[in-house]
Amino acid sequence: METFLPDVLATLTSLGKALGFGLAIGLAAFGTALGIGIIFASMIQSTARQPEARAELQPLMWLGFALTEAIVFYGLIGGMLLVFLV
Repeated sequence: METFLPDVLATLTSLGKALGFGLAIGLAAFGTALGIGIIFASMIQSTARQPEARAELQPLMWLGFALTEAIVFYGLIGGMLLVFLV
């Protein structure tokens, strides 16, 4: 029984790392999808209400899109740190 204990612990550790990595990427992608949806929905509403402000709002929309998209990469880096350093 004692000889199987290191193998079981190694398997559970790998399983925990895989679950953590999946959750990190999944939650980051989910949050990013919500954020990007809100950004573009707000842009569509703003241009529908005031079409002449589109030129001023579009650069801000793209900046918000880029910053929101970076969240996925933070999740990826956090997940990789979890897998390789813990």
